[in-house]
Amino acid sequence: MHERSALGGIRILELAEGVAGEYCGKLLADFGAEVIKVERPAGSPVRALSPFGNGPEPENSALFAYLNTNKKSVVLDVDAPEGALLLRRLIESAQAVIDDHAPGWLAAHGLDPATLPETAPELVVCAITPYGQHAGEERRHAEDLNVFHSSGWGFHTPGGNDGSRVPLKGAGRFLVSYETGLDAALCVAAALVGRARGGAGRFIDIAKKRVMYSRLDYVMGAMLAGDMDVRPDHTALDLGGPAAILPCRDGFVYVWLSDEPMWRALRGMIGEAPWMDEDFPHNWLQEACTPDRVARTRRHLTAWLADKNKHALAAEAQERGVMIVPVNNPDDLMASPQFRFRGFFAPVTHPVLGEAHYPTVPYRMSGTPAVIRAPAPSLGVHTDSIFSQAGAVE
Repeated sequence: MHERSALGGIRILELAEGVAGEYCGKLLADFGAEVIKVERPAGSPVRALSPFGNGPEPENSALFAYLNTNKKSVVLDVDAPEGALLLRRLIESAQAVIDDHAPGWLAAHGLDPATLPETAPELVVCAITPYGQHAGEERRHAEDLNVFHSSGWGFHTPGGNDGSRVPLKGAGRFLVSYETGLDAALCVAAALVGRARGGAGRFIDIAKKRVMYSRLDYVMGAMLAGDMDVRPDHTALDLGGPAAILPCRDGFVYVWLSDEPMWRALRGMIGEAPWMDEDFPHNWLQEACTPDRVARTRRHLTAWLADKNKHALAAEAQERGVMIVPVNNPDDLMASPQFRFRGFFAPVTHPVLGEAHYPTVPYRMSGTPAVIRAPAPSLGVHTDSIFSQAGAVE
């Protein structure tokens, strides 16, 4: 363990079996907490999620490997009488518990949110659910896709204004779960700080939908405030302009133009191209943005970008105040000067999957940095050692 880890000496029991709860536990473990992951005999369901390496199950899930660095794994059938007893002893040894089962699961296993102030007054319990502890029966087992669209984020999906297409899930495979796991980890850390300063434990009710509400941008805010019409065809989100992902010499760039200063700056980059003066009034991006002008702009930009290097172009655009950014692939991310300077990717050697570079946390603490000290554990590898500790078994 790093000698100055932020959460050293803290034991956290992870009962979670999904991406949100496991990401929460990972963030806390990477900052030094002892996170004991309780797994069913068949292992966490996340162990069965792709992508997979070339190893024996249940150790070949790259997703599980990423989400469970620095943790300890114990196998326990919590629904069996003996397992329930051992679970109770583990809870008594911990300062915090992370769970992401449906509402009612915690109460059925001895952690009733309503009675925690009396039964476990010093314990911090964080429960992650799609819609909170008091959601209706029809929402108890919702998936991230349900939360994504019910929170309003469906307005941001590509083709969101095309009613003939199926609703898409937005950026990333587990966007909702990762955002929720981050908030949950921050709440647990804050509660532990309060507890260390003489406060009591607390029950933290994390609803994925509320987390996604907190990430809404100004468009959704304007809709909620009544300043923008909410239309079934989602056209309110279409801000117009020649925003697009366009090809260049070595990949793609994303171009976004939204006002006259950007248009003038782009003119300087391109070199006073005649086409930029042809039927393009100075305020066309604000007041005269027509589909024809957008289409012509995209055609001319594509021709101009054909021999450009995406990173060099983006650097010049940033200096000039033009929003042109590279569409990065994995090799670009690994070679990023910023990521390399920050040490964002850390080499980790997994006993089955081998060595790979894992993303670390997107923030730095100079005195107590996050450190990946150990790969994700094999299923149940710490069962005997944890239960042989004093007070774990009779």
